[in-house]
Amino acid sequence: MLKSMTACASVEKIDEKLRLSLEIRSYNHRYLDLVLRTPHGFLALEDRIKKRIGATVARGRVELALKLREEAAESEAFEVDEIRARAYLGALKKLQEMTGQNEPIPLKLLVQQGGFIKPVEATPDWEAYWLVIETALDEVLNDFDAMRLTEGDALAADFQKRLDFLETGINRIEAGSEGLLAFYHKRLKERVAKLVNDSVAVDSGRIEHEAALLADRSDISEEVVRVKSHLAQFRAIIEADEPAGRKLNFLLQELNRELNTIGAKTEKAGVAHTVVDLKAELEKIREQVQNIE
Repeated sequence: MLKSMTACASVEKIDEKLRLSLEIRSYNHRYLDLVLRTPHGFLALEDRIKKRIGATVARGRVELALKLREEAAESEAFEVDEIRARAYLGALKKLQEMTGQNEPIPLKLLVQQGGFIKPVEATPDWEAYWLVIETALDEVLNDFDAMRLTEGDALAADFQKRLDFLETGINRIEAGSEGLLAFYHKRLKERVAKLVNDSVAVDSGRIEHEAALLADRSDISEEVVRVKSHLAQFRAIIEADEPAGRKLNFLLQELNRELNTIGAKTEKAGVAHTVVDLKAELEKIREQVQNIE
């Protein structure tokens, strides 16, 4: 069952403590390349996230963006730097004594100075975070994988049609390559007759021998058998439950090589034209295979 390397999905989770959003996208890549964009300090959970993604995706560039905000009231807690505040207040009182001032020192003056009130640096509860992230991650990966499968099914259907075209073509090539001995025998006789203009007796045995050599050098039966075998393997791979991209790429290279050999061996125009058509179809398949995991 084929999976596309290009897909996207997103999810948002909100509970009484956390607001979380996840977005995942993937693109074509020769290997598995994971890129995580997480809030500052989330290094402790990145390995877990990567393992979850790696269990679902075998190949491709995968980008995941995680946004998280605490909703609990205690996450907005602040504390007063009492030591610094008392020292500053003491300095203001000393200044009053020096200048003979007796007015009350306004609180606004302390607040405007800044640095006395600061957010509480709470220790993150990574396990609590992970429970929420894990649920959201499983959900977004399920949606993400479903999209990859849907696109993979569409590609598989397209491949089946193109494989039918290739099989029809190779059968036509096989049929067109039959009777090579008679083909070369007739062609040699015509060429020799044209050259000698019936003024010299022609050794029919020699013509048959040369025709047999040409027919043997032009025999494409082995190549045809290998092409048919590769096409059968291609069908089996796209129906298997494992990553197929690399295997399909290899088969396409082999198919192209066999068709090149057939084209080089044949001297029949009809066969040569069919080879060109099949190679053009192979190129279309190759472009689509680049999207397969």
